[in-house]
Amino acid sequence: MTVLVAYHASPHGEAAVRTALEESQGRDVPLHVLVLDPQPAEAPTPDALASLLGPADVAVTYRGEHDEPADAILDTADAVGATLVVVGSRKRSSQGTFLMGTTTQRVLLDASVPVLVVKDVYDA
Repeated sequence: MTVLVAYHASPHGEAAVRTALEESQGRDVPLHVLVLDPQPAEAPTPDALASLLGPADVAVTYRGEHDEPADAILDTADAVGATLVVVGSRKRSSQGTFLMGTTTQRVLLDASVPVLVVKDVYDA
């Protein structure tokens, strides 16, 4: 039982991490962060992510260079036994307000566990 969060260095990625951290602490289960920006396996945790996580003991992995983001999220969710997947969603233009990004749509449709979609800030 693990909460998986897909992190991308952006306001919506940071909002997703904050929410996932709260969910994992509230459920008393581990948090696993999948960094969507491909990096070498030995890369240090990005500074922005490290500051969000604080002293929490969190597993961090990176999307493979040739993996599609949605595939990486779904595969990692299965691999870590996730019970919840948290993804961030950015604000859309007025033409695309009713649609989410293709990655978010794929994860929502194909995940075998609940998916929590988090927005960073709502602008009226």
